[in-house]
Amino acid sequence: MKPLFDLFRPRLGASAIAFLMASGAVLAHTPMPAPAAAASEPAAAVLAPNANLLVQGVPPVPQSLADAVGRYNDFRGHGFVAWHPSQREMLVTHRKAGANTAQLYRVSKPMAEPEQLTDAADPVSNASYEPGSGRYIVFARASGGNEVAQLYRLDAASKEPLLLTDPNQRHAMSGWLHHSSQMLFTSVPLDRTAAGGSRAQVLTQLWLMDPLKPAQKRLLAELPGGGWGVGAVSRDDKQIALSEYISANESRIWLLDIASGEKRQILPAAGEQLRASHRPAEFSHDNKSLLLLTNRFGEFVEPARYTFADAKLSRIDTQIPWDASGITLTEDGKRLALQFNIDGRDELRFYDARSFKPLPNPKLPAGSIGSAEFDRKRGELAFSINGAQGPSQLYTLDAKGAVQRWTQAYAPAGIDTQQFTDQQVVRWKSFDGREISGLLSLPPAKFTGKRPVVISIHGGPEGQSTVGFLGRNNYYLQELGVAFIQPNVRGSAGFGKTFLDLDNGFKREDSVKDIGALLDWIATQPNLDASRVLVMGGSYGGYMTLAVATNYPERIVGALDVVGISHFVTFLNNTESYRRDLRRVEYGDERDPAMKAHLEKISPLSNSAKIKAPLFVVQGKNDPRVPYTEAEQIVAKVREQGTPVWYLRADNEGHGFARKENQDYLFYATIMFMQQTLLK
Repeated sequence: MKPLFDLFRPRLGASAIAFLMASGAVLAHTPMPAPAAAASEPAAAVLAPNANLLVQGVPPVPQSLADAVGRYNDFRGHGFVAWHPSQREMLVTHRKAGANTAQLYRVSKPMAEPEQLTDAADPVSNASYEPGSGRYIVFARASGGNEVAQLYRLDAASKEPLLLTDPNQRHAMSGWLHHSSQMLFTSVPLDRTAAGGSRAQVLTQLWLMDPLKPAQKRLLAELPGGGWGVGAVSRDDKQIALSEYISANESRIWLLDIASGEKRQILPAAGEQLRASHRPAEFSHDNKSLLLLTNRFGEFVEPARYTFADAKLSRIDTQIPWDASGITLTEDGKRLALQFNIDGRDELRFYDARSFKPLPNPKLPAGSIGSAEFDRKRGELAFSINGAQGPSQLYTLDAKGAVQRWTQAYAPAGIDTQQFTDQQVVRWKSFDGREISGLLSLPPAKFTGKRPVVISIHGGPEGQSTVGFLGRNNYYLQELGVAFIQPNVRGSAGFGKTFLDLDNGFKREDSVKDIGALLDWIATQPNLDASRVLVMGGSYGGYMTLAVATNYPERIVGALDVVGISHFVTFLNNTESYRRDLRRVEYGDERDPAMKAHLEKISPLSNSAKIKAPLFVVQGKNDPRVPYTEAEQIVAKVREQGTPVWYLRADNEGHGFARKENQDYLFYATIMFMQQTLLK
């Protein structure tokens, strides 16, 4: 699906955020005494952490454990990146056997062996062909998880990419003009280049560049704040629809004249007092209108059309009462594909792009849609599918409705993913009577009696736990007999704009109470063991994990915090400047005395004495979103009171572990943590 700009509310798959996200900190390595069983093993029987990992309090990992569970580490799918502009081939991302990170590959035809194009220590996920003839590729890559993305040109005859951008700024690819090989991109300055290491104000620069002549790039605009991105370019290359992100429920659309650099706000209209989300998606083929997504008409995000001649915004009635999450339009402007998030599962619907009447929906493979985009020449739709039975695989749908598979996901020998059960939606009432939902994955029937429970909380906070492949988390279900619950507490996306706002500012702890209500619900289930519950989460889910540990200390047996916020005031002071104002809208402005007092009061660090269950903290040293100091301070504070704390830091990671060798070690350590808390 043509991406809709939303840098600051990434939608994080619950399986990824639970364990695969981790980062780093700055404590000296302090080996802890190993348990007797581990100490008696010969040195060769212990898996040593790699040189980038700092390990504190975590017992040595027995090699026998790594050998026994290692097959769950190697599920490998494919992500769609881009169509070739003139040939029936595509760019995909994939992690090959034995590799640490996902890289770019070319797939020349359905089921062809992917040809690797990039090979580096850092992953690549965003790339595009030069739109004329595909003679080169431009891709984005950051270093060590720092999110300071740089743009590179990769020529067809070369394996050595050429750096196109200034390493002292953060860049984002933003699309191409239609009638020339000129690329749009944005640049944002970093705190490390500011006096005092912080910026009071941030500007986003919008550039136009021929990647063959990068020195001749042209500055189109300087935009106030860090929430800007390109939504669409008009077919005549005269205008750009810009998105200005304010918060999850508020964003604006501006039109920028490419020749003059002048811009004007079109949605909401100047002077219109309206707080709503507006996200540009596609210009019409005749440039007379703009397709967009908005929640201004009701609870959910829906497609709409803005006509320039009369400045009129019209609803596109889809009869689907869920969020529309993406739009892609054929090059001839005749067919439209809309992606909808229906109770946590993404589905496609097709429409005539002129009348907006529904078209027949072809039968697609089972699973949840990950991305979808029409090819320019043939109107062929590429889309990804994943589900409980396997990671992302790529398919195409032609104009006649025929579906063809392009890639085959890999599952390790000895694991039959078809036996993995689907997630089921469960619902419970919270403290105020509001219904909260989540996804429940149950272990196989061979595990009898009440099952221990893992609660895995997504990040965001405007993220959403959605239907999809659980990856290595399947080990906990299939081999340990653990039930896995992924709640969507208030503040989660996908359930309407009112629900999305229910945790903002002074209402922050209401979402924590939703987990308290979930603990009550677990106690009513005959197949779940309320006396054995472990909570975990990453990013905002890491905060939620710590908050549950402080608010319900006697009701959990352990907590695993991955790149989580431990104190809102220190977080807001230290997160990168281009994110700070955007986060204040969600969490509250710490410069206001009343709000600062509230944030101080509810922060886990302020309540750390209440944490009684063993704590496992995972952090990335290069994290620009939740700085490693958030991990350091909670680790130190909880240790002072004698509560067991495990700490794992990766010096070559940021807001999550992207490298397989680091993910693997975290996986083994998590199993040991469960053995000592949840399963004993």
